[in-house]
Amino acid sequence: MAAVPDIIPVSDLRQDAAGTLRRLNRSKQPLVVTQRGRAAAVLVGIEAYQRGERERTILKLLAQGEREIRAGRGADLEDVLAEADELIAHR
Repeated sequence: MAAVPDIIPVSDLRQDAAGTLRRLNRSKQPLVVTQRGRAAAVLVGIEAYQRGERERTILKLLAQGEREIRAGRGADLEDVLAEADELIAHR
């Protein structure tokens, strides 16, 4: 079960941005910023952002591979594994 994200009004963020960033980095959890009582943005620490970007890159490559397979194109397994190893090594 996913944790309920912390929520902070944009006015609190404006008043104590440094403290909010400390809290964000300490908790390692996303922080939902609200404006006029509605969710307006989500703040995440840089590590979580970078991890998400790496995961999205891998998912895009997998989707591309699926499209290539359906189209009768593709790459050798050794090439795909080498590329995956390189992506994982840059973690």
